[in-house]
This record gives sequence, C-alpha cells and structure tokens, in this order.
Amino acid sequence: MALPLFTFGQELVTVNDAKPLEVKGFKMYPNPAYGEEVYITTASNGNKQIQVFDVFGEVVLRDKIATNTLNISKLVPGVYVLQVTEDKKTMTRKLVVK
Repeated sequence: MALPLFTFGQELVTVNDAKPLEVKGFKMYPNPAYGEEVYITTASNGNKQIQVFDVFGEVVLRDKIATNTLNISKLVPGVYVLQVTEDKKTMTRKLVVK
C-alpha cells in the first residue's frame, strides 16, 4: 500500500521589523553595586524614569531622576532588572546589588 506524502514549505515572515529605540550612550556603574547609589549616564543626560524589578517581575523601586544618581539604599542584596526610560526610549539591564 502506497500513500502519497505531501510537504508544504513556509517562509518565516516578520510583521514588525522595527527595532526598539534604545537610550544612546547608556552607562550604569558600579555594577555590582556595593553602596547606596548607582550612576546612570546617557548621551543626553536628560530626565530619566527608572523602574527596578525583582526576579519575580515585581516593581521594587520606581523613581524619576534629573541627575545621574539613583538611590538604591532600599534594595536588599540580590539580582534585579533595571529599566531606564528617557525621551520615549528604553534600556533594560541587569543590576546586581551586593
């Protein structure tokens, strides 16, 4: 008994090729952080909205800064995700607090 076998090829089609807008010149230091402050600089050094997430995805710190200094004294030692938004552009990085 012979059964015909048909295969159909599919091409990968992307709907949205737009790359996310990232903050230019982004730097965060020190990382890992040992003190109560982290410095966040960008090319324009404008006002920044900061969100810090824990490993469960919960927001543990929310702040708006006009300088390059973020106070992290309320964070317990651990690994976090830092999200910086400036001029409708967003950058996400891992932050380690010791």
